[in-house]
Amino acid sequence: MYEYKTEILYTKTKWTTDKAEESDIIELNDLFNKRSQEGWELVTYSYMSNTLQIKGATLVTFKRAK
Repeated sequence: MYEYKTEILYTKTKWTTDKAEESDIIELNDLFNKRSQEGWELVTYSYMSNTLQIKGATLVTFKRAK
């Protein structure tokens, strides 16, 4: 049996192909590494843009054994 944790990681600019800022990538890596140390495994992610297509967010879901 697993438990799941979903988080929203907001990005500073719209992510398209090579448009991610270096600070966004560092923040994403930091989140993944922190959750991994807590025993969480990445299950899925989904990019969510806003209506203005200026900023967005990535919805990430982790799982770990109970």
